[in-house]
Amino acid sequence: MDFNMLVDAVSQNSAFLEQTLSSTIKKDDYTARLFDIYKQVLKEGIAQTVFLGLNRSDYMFQCSADGSKALKQIEINTISASFGGLASRTPAVHRHVLNVLKKTKEAAKILSNNPSKGLALGIAKAWELYGSANAVVLLIAQEKERNIFDQRAIENELLDRNIHVIRRKFEDVSERGSLDQNRRLFMDGQEVAVVYFRDGYMPSQYNSQNWEARLLLERSCAAKCPDIATQLAGTKKVQQELSRVGLLEELLPGQPEAVARLRATFAGLYSLDMGEEGDQAIAEALAAPNHFVLKPQREGGGNNLYGEEMVQALEQLKDSEERASYILMEKIEPEPFGNCLLRPGSPARVVQCISELGIFGVYVRQGTTLVMNKHVGHLLRTKATEHADGGVAAGVAVLDNPYPV
Repeated sequence: MDFNMLVDAVSQNSAFLEQTLSSTIKKDDYTARLFDIYKQVLKEGIAQTVFLGLNRSDYMFQCSADGSKALKQIEINTISASFGGLASRTPAVHRHVLNVLKKTKEAAKILSNNPSKGLALGIAKAWELYGSANAVVLLIAQEKERNIFDQRAIENELLDRNIHVIRRKFEDVSERGSLDQNRRLFMDGQEVAVVYFRDGYMPSQYNSQNWEARLLLERSCAAKCPDIATQLAGTKKVQQELSRVGLLEELLPGQPEAVARLRATFAGLYSLDMGEEGDQAIAEALAAPNHFVLKPQREGGGNNLYGEEMVQALEQLKDSEERASYILMEKIEPEPFGNCLLRPGSPARVVQCISELGIFGVYVRQGTTLVMNKHVGHLLRTKATEHADGGVAAGVAVLDNPYPV
């Protein structure tokens, strides 16, 4: 819930976003295009009054030399935070397997988890506050969506509340979407209360037509999940800047306990902007490459650089202003454990693994009033230690469940 408040505060602070991303947008075309839309919306005036965040904050346990463990944040996902639907189904799968093996006591320990219900609750609240009973939820989907059943779980939860979801691509919005004089959004003649993005988080997902569609959506008074400011609030550069001394206190004034909880989850985060600070960070990473990760301003997994690949990239970037489009992060070192990963076409065998815990958060704001702020479930992904990067979609990690001991 603390990270929900922080993301919401950042999204409303245009001066902070502009200052933080000033160097990044000079060298990262994708972030620059997002920021251009943000500036256009600000200039015209923000039409929407209801704001919806469906976030997932991802963590690993950092294992220190003295054996102590601390939960450290890897990143926060503010757009298309996935697997809430499938994570709602995995407890039943593991309970079933354990019951088949007659391990009923162990099966009873599997934690209940239903993030799809909580995520739908946030969308439903935003739909309700929009105030039009006949309006629909517009889900922006990819043309070839492999993760459709994850999305359908949330759609079905909404349908149970008699809230209808229509699935369209950016191209459809460009061709058949429109705004009326009050900037209400219509898609194929249907008024849209909420736009839920499950596309639009990677540069490859945009062409000129899609950028036009994104601008049209952002200009509307429909609640966007996320609106463009919230997507920018989830960039790696913002994550890095938030770790600077005193910034959390500025963004969350009068909330010292929340600030302390947030700061306790921060790993080391380092700017690569041109100058002495960036030079020092690069020097430290080159001297001890196994202790760092190089991160671009990208979502979707499989983008980070480790080890020798990171060294090669830093050697090429160190004298170039392009380095400002990356950040350096301390590499989190969780303690490996033995587990069996079930994959098609691969024999079942015990391998050394690490896990990543995601916490789903939902918030809804109407004007300046936060009307909902809660965590709604979790996601556990496990992968073999031989893989440095990549998640479930990349075929590296598998969906899992925490097992209390």
